[in-house]
Amino acid sequence: MNTARPPLKTLDAALAELLAQVLPLPELEDLDTFEADGRVLARDLVSELNVPPRDNSAMDGYAVRCADVVAAGATLRVGQRIPAGAVADQPLVPGEAARIFTGAQLPPGADAVVMQEDCVSLDDGRARVNVLPRPGQNVRRAGEDVRLGATVLSRGTRLNPAALGLAASIGLDRLPVARRPRVALFSTGDELVMPGTVAPAQLPPGAIYNSNRFFLRTLLQRLGCVVTDYGIVPDQREATLNALRQAAEGHDLILSSGGVSVGEEDHVKPAVQTLGTLDLWQIAIKPGKPFAYGKLRTARSQAHFIGLPGNPVSSYVTFLLLVRPFLLRLQGLPEQALAPVAVTLPAHFEWTRAEKRREFLRARRNAAGGVDLHPQQGSGVLNSVAWGDGLVDNPPERRIARGDPVRFIAFSEFMV
Repeated sequence: MNTARPPLKTLDAALAELLAQVLPLPELEDLDTFEADGRVLARDLVSELNVPPRDNSAMDGYAVRCADVVAAGATLRVGQRIPAGAVADQPLVPGEAARIFTGAQLPPGADAVVMQEDCVSLDDGRARVNVLPRPGQNVRRAGEDVRLGATVLSRGTRLNPAALGLAASIGLDRLPVARRPRVALFSTGDELVMPGTVAPAQLPPGAIYNSNRFFLRTLLQRLGCVVTDYGIVPDQREATLNALRQAAEGHDLILSSGGVSVGEEDHVKPAVQTLGTLDLWQIAIKPGKPFAYGKLRTARSQAHFIGLPGNPVSSYVTFLLLVRPFLLRLQGLPEQALAPVAVTLPAHFEWTRAEKRREFLRARRNAAGGVDLHPQQGSGVLNSVAWGDGLVDNPPERRIARGDPVRFIAFSEFMV
């Protein structure tokens, strides 16, 4: 009988399977535009007006008819003064200019604005125009920014400051957004101690501070999630089952770190299989191989489950690569908007180990335009993440020589 294990899933295959399990949350919230930064738009925003509503001046200066200025130095009578916000219904008659200010409506008949630095105000109520204007010069046309009836922001857009300003420019003080995902978070491990409960000098042998809980909770909050923190769960089967049962009620996702490997004290994987299904386990990346996905079902609800490795770098990297797109898709982002943008840069290091799995090496850009590598790439070296500003995405079986092009993904790409 052939008992060989099937090959590990690639990252791309695992992510595709993960996203195939996601249906965007159906509920939406009506939110104050001021409070919508980072949220995901639940409906298209269609403009009910032109922006700007009428032709207006892009400069402080003089609105003119180009036909009246046939040569530099022409003088025109200043017949009106139009500040921003004023109604400009009086037509500009031939031979006349209007003193105008930035953002002010263009008077009927005017077809250009000459900036004030190119004009001279004369004592007799005239202005000398020292340049030859062209039609449309320094004029912002009606609808130049947004046309009436245009979709200015599409459903599935993750809102940022510019998008909020655009929504406000079409008169929207409230926005329809997807509700926040509700995430239950816990860590497993009898070795874990919370900072502040034991001084470093009194830390028991074998104990470590729980760093995963801090960065995972922060990453979840940055993605707009409502987090219920269940703390540290002991390495006991019943305790793990009870934590999962409790977390499954009222949450969209249960996120754990630790306990998903194959050791005798790793209880999360069998507990998930007892309460639901484990659909994905172990992927061909380094760090982060013992990643798990499944579903938990109770009499009243169902929740997604994702189990991250316990080693902090593995946990951090798999969150960025897999949990982040999962949560954004849950909020309604289209799949094409989930992938971080990578750039190609020269390696200012050597990597002589050809790993069978796809590797994500902690690195940072340098002033010379290349990429430096942290000297310690172990999955427990969280310092490499804090030191770095991104990841080198290295394919399987590839050695890197100094100067070779590498695929670099900045951490900032995962934070937008």
